[in-house]
Amino acid sequence: MKNWCTKLFMVATLMSTSLGRRCIVKNDQNNKENPSIDDHPSNELFNEQFRPQIHFTPSKNWMNDPNGMVYVDGTYHLFFQYNPEANVWGNMSWGHATSTDLMHWTEHPVAITRDELGDVFSGSAVIDKYNTAGYGNDTMIAIFTSAGSAQQQSIAYSIDDGLTFTRYENNPIIKNDNDLQRDPKVFWHEESKQWIMCLAQGWKMGIEIWGSTDLKNWNKLSEFKHDLPDRPKIQWECPDLISFEYNGKKKWVLLVSVNPGGYIVGSGTMYFIGDFDGKRFTADERNYPLWIDYGMDNYAGVTWGNTGDRRVFLGWMNNWEYADKVPNSPWRSAMTLPRELKLKELNGELILCSPVVKEIEGIAKKWNKFEGVNDSKFRIINSKTDKAYQVQLNIELNKDSIITLSNSKDEKLIIEIDAANRKLTTHRDDKTGQSDFSDKYVIKSIDAPLNTESSTLKLDIYVDQSSVEILSDDGRMSMTNLVFPSSIYDSLSVSGAKYTIKIRPIKSIHA
Repeated sequence: MKNWCTKLFMVATLMSTSLGRRCIVKNDQNNKENPSIDDHPSNELFNEQFRPQIHFTPSKNWMNDPNGMVYVDGTYHLFFQYNPEANVWGNMSWGHATSTDLMHWTEHPVAITRDELGDVFSGSAVIDKYNTAGYGNDTMIAIFTSAGSAQQQSIAYSIDDGLTFTRYENNPIIKNDNDLQRDPKVFWHEESKQWIMCLAQGWKMGIEIWGSTDLKNWNKLSEFKHDLPDRPKIQWECPDLISFEYNGKKKWVLLVSVNPGGYIVGSGTMYFIGDFDGKRFTADERNYPLWIDYGMDNYAGVTWGNTGDRRVFLGWMNNWEYADKVPNSPWRSAMTLPRELKLKELNGELILCSPVVKEIEGIAKKWNKFEGVNDSKFRIINSKTDKAYQVQLNIELNKDSIITLSNSKDEKLIIEIDAANRKLTTHRDDKTGQSDFSDKYVIKSIDAPLNTESSTLKLDIYVDQSSVEILSDDGRMSMTNLVFPSSIYDSLSVSGAKYTIKIRPIKSIHA
């Protein structure tokens, strides 16, 4: 969302890149119009080296945090931090894309650009079913951080399905005089009959909880802080307070992204499990931090609103340690595969699981089964026609094993399974592909717990042109890492324990 080492571009107006149609951003107070530039990308844009084929990317320019994620009338709206002018951070605006299946995305014109209060930082969107704000039933309302000389909270409403927004004339709705209040995530809390907002306190390392009945006038209800001795000075961002039904009871999960101080280094997303009474979140006694992902590249993730009982999550697939250096052009950054969050038990305690959403079946081809022969390297896809794929591996945990993904240039990603310690390690180094773009990119050992009680481990590995997402036992462990091989890994070998394996290509969402 925001890298405060980067200078804010203080421009009065912004000409924004868009797809397919003209966008007007209105402001109630002065009725200014801010048109974007018509720019129709061709399909050639989506065939560049390292361009993801099953993950959302903007056609061009910089993207980071997912914002304003809301589901309405069969459509998933994804807004996102976006620079309409370049593929580096700056000029922060809200890009916009929609999907009916969470896989295929239509990119729309830039939805909200900066104004006199500053850049448009991260936030959320809600559907005002009961017209609490006075803009009409079922109006889409965006709540975001206005980032200028200070970080303050603002709202804007849309009556055309998020294509254009009109700002509230009395913004900001929450005034502030520093840069330690951002990323409002808002939801309707039925029990207390009010809107609840979670706000991150940045370097103050806490979450503020606010309440409102009309989305315009807010009262601070409480603060949540938790001592993390191993991470004494980190930045808290992008909160999301989510309810789950588990064994007939309601439990709450609070997501908090941190940077620096992630699981390995740089960016990461932790979570707390507890209870919420309409005013205060109280975390259960656990050995925090708990992590939603043990890799390097899943940050700022939040869930879609208005999805009923489903909790669908999406993260930014990058890390602030090297985000502006990754070798992508004319775009920079992708989102993770969407995940459906679930609470499950592990060794008597609840953990948050994040399996890939069932909608992946709509773009997956047929499974191909391979014989589980140890130390045998075999080609698993045709790299000329297959642009992404899924490996499903069931492997016994009675001895250590090594899984190697590789290509014809002997670029390889090595995944080790430590059976005795129930640990998985991925090695991301100069052998995985291009790595010289940043001295912070190489992480020689990325460790994660297997999070399984079984004697056999189930691994799902999703491989795209520049990423590998590894999930154990239906998402009990997730590890998301960027990789940049000169061509997709198209061969696999397994050594160690007995295993069964099947592989299926996944069709490009750009085809």
